[in-house]
Amino acid sequence: MQPSDLPGIDKLVNAPALRLLVAHHGPESVKRALRNLQGELRAGGDIPAWACAPEGYAERLEQALAGQGYRPVHNMTGTIIHTNLGRAPVSAELWDSIRPLVTGAMNLEYDLARGGRGDREGIVADRLTRLTGAEAATVVNNNAAALLLVLNTFALGRPVPVSRGELIEIGGSFRLPDLMERAGCRLREVGTTNRTHLKDFAAVAGDAALLLKVHTSNYHIEGFTAEAPTADLAALADRHGVPMCVDLGSGALLDLRKFGLPHEPLPGQVLNAGAHLVTFSGDKLLGGVQAGLIAGRKDLVSSLKSNPLKRALRADKVTLAMLDATLKLYEEPDQAPVRIPLLRLLTTPVEVLEKRAGVLRDALAKRLDGYDLEVAASDAQIGSGAVPDRTLESRAVTIRHAKSGQVRGLEERLRKLRVPIVGRIQQGALWLDLRAVADFDGLLAALEEL
Repeated sequence: MQPSDLPGIDKLVNAPALRLLVAHHGPESVKRALRNLQGELRAGGDIPAWACAPEGYAERLEQALAGQGYRPVHNMTGTIIHTNLGRAPVSAELWDSIRPLVTGAMNLEYDLARGGRGDREGIVADRLTRLTGAEAATVVNNNAAALLLVLNTFALGRPVPVSRGELIEIGGSFRLPDLMERAGCRLREVGTTNRTHLKDFAAVAGDAALLLKVHTSNYHIEGFTAEAPTADLAALADRHGVPMCVDLGSGALLDLRKFGLPHEPLPGQVLNAGAHLVTFSGDKLLGGVQAGLIAGRKDLVSSLKSNPLKRALRADKVTLAMLDATLKLYEEPDQAPVRIPLLRLLTTPVEVLEKRAGVLRDALAKRLDGYDLEVAASDAQIGSGAVPDRTLESRAVTIRHAKSGQVRGLEERLRKLRVPIVGRIQQGALWLDLRAVADFDGLLAALEEL
């Protein structure tokens, strides 16, 4: 075969054999991969027979394009709210319910009763106030943005005291001191890493623009510790006439202890303790889409909404529609664990996970020769900074091999399936944890390619 025998790029892209790849990756991405592939063939000089027909390119293109584009995956890492894997799963039922809103026109900023411009987030804010007991609420695109808006609104150019034990760093080396600097306020460190008292805040409160308390949701300090209670900080803020804000990070709207889960403070509890504002996430323990939620005193929320930054940080119609649908489920607390996928994953009985693990082990055993497969007890973590000191009992299939390279190779093969399976390497074995698997039947179907 000669290089001139290679089919043209346009002919290949329009061939039925490559139709699915083009639909998934887009025609330009497929064209670029085809050009690279044919360039390598021309450079080699010897053109194989498969390169003269579209069918011969399908598998090679799939390998070349592997890992490109957003794709659904099966989360078997043992981290349920996994930041790298999209955090909380979203309810397909709720997504279907908002489809007419986000695919067409909706009353996003239109008051149907008055026939004029309305409040973009008023519907969600009203629901948040009912669920938290706050006077008012507002929404931005994530919790970091919520805290940025609070700091910039009330402390621009002025000091904000924060306990040294609460100067958090979250994923991607994102640090609270850096956020405060970008917000235009000045960090005033008080106390020590393990012990901070009310008197530490009182010593600097006269110059403070805002008192900030940060829930350390992604780490836990034990031993000889102390922290200033929210109620005391709020009273101190009242005496000095400044706002007091609590950043909960994750945030939950149900007492998780009733489901046998670790406790996380609720926004309503923080406000009842005297805090003037509370910030928390919409896509972690809440089980919804990415959003930053701010609830609290009406006059303070009004100031936040009038800050020009608010427009830059506002949520879009998809976020607001999905958030409203999720919050609506919390108005029926008994139904929330059934209808919110995250809570369903958190509360799945271990007996169910044990049974699924056995089915998975048997399915893998049919496809893997020379591997040692077992069902093992596993400790799953909630993830994304939620309840760092507690784990959930789970079950996993552990896969070992006499040659460690085989385990690594299998992990890569699973990761490169059409619907990838992402596990974790631990103690020389590949662990496939069942706690975070939202679609077990789909997982078994994905294994058919292995």
